[in-house]
Amino acid sequence: MTVSHAPAPGAPPKWGLTLPLPGLTIDRHRFLVERLADLGYTDVWSAEGGGTDAFTPLATVAAWSPNLRIATGIVPVQTRGPAVLAQTAATLAQLAPGRLLLGIGASVPAHVTDINGIPFDEPYKRTRDVLRFVTRALRGEHIAGDFDTFSITGYRLPHPPQDPVKVILGALRPGMLRLGFREGDGAITNLLFPEDVPKILDAVGPQPPGKELVVKVFVCPTEDTDYAHRATRPFLAWILNREPYRKFHEWLGNGELLRECHERWADGDADGAQKALPDEVVDRLFISGSPEECREKILRYHRPGVTTIQLYVSLPPETFVSRAKVLDTLTRLGPAAA
Repeated sequence: MTVSHAPAPGAPPKWGLTLPLPGLTIDRHRFLVERLADLGYTDVWSAEGGGTDAFTPLATVAAWSPNLRIATGIVPVQTRGPAVLAQTAATLAQLAPGRLLLGIGASVPAHVTDINGIPFDEPYKRTRDVLRFVTRALRGEHIAGDFDTFSITGYRLPHPPQDPVKVILGALRPGMLRLGFREGDGAITNLLFPEDVPKILDAVGPQPPGKELVVKVFVCPTEDTDYAHRATRPFLAWILNREPYRKFHEWLGNGELLRECHERWADGDADGAQKALPDEVVDRLFISGSPEECREKILRYHRPGVTTIQLYVSLPPETFVSRAKVLDTLTRLGPAAA
């Protein structure tokens, strides 16, 4: 019997933690993974850009924990062939049967073209085509023929997963959000204010049972506001000036709030763009404060229809003085604190 890992309607969201934690290589996470379920966390998520790949951390988590759901959020659809994506997911599903959620998406040109030399062409169509291929492949279907962005001579997974693998899309605006729910198992969104969540839910529309809406929240648990701003402002200025995120916040109605930052970035003034990013934006897109204060802010993303809160936690250096300190911070930050 397949066990559903999606919350029941009206149930509290799951809580996921993105690994590896910045500043801690994946081989040093076993102590944490083995305790996460006791701390109330249900998921371990990974992501992929220019550092750690998305799948190796999840393989280690599957070996270290028999209970945690493992999920990618996200893997770019351009940097691996469709069959390689399906093979990798199917192999990982053998290590964690019924516990894998595959998040894929268009990513941004900086992660596709700038460091991999792959054209960032037709991101919506490519994402849609890979979604269709991977979902069919993971069901064990034979696939052959032309898609809009690639052609397949013929492929079938020799060992498709016995338990279904959910496939969700990284999605920011209505087209991708609706695609994720129409043809996939849901969507994951991120870098938005809590009051933006209803607009995401409106774009999604009615959510069939079993579909996922994941909200990724960035957290820097420290009461040293100056440190938090220094640590998070460069990333935010960079990511908010990627075209998909710029258009996302324009759609959300935040374009005027970010206008000066965008103008300075367009002029080639990266330092000026960072300085022009309002403190309000920094504080609310990469939340900081004591773990308890951060938890209160995280809870603002809990809305009916949100199935999972995925945390990206950037711990200040003083937290890494001991394993006990890391565990204590994540305990106070997470669901067990209730």
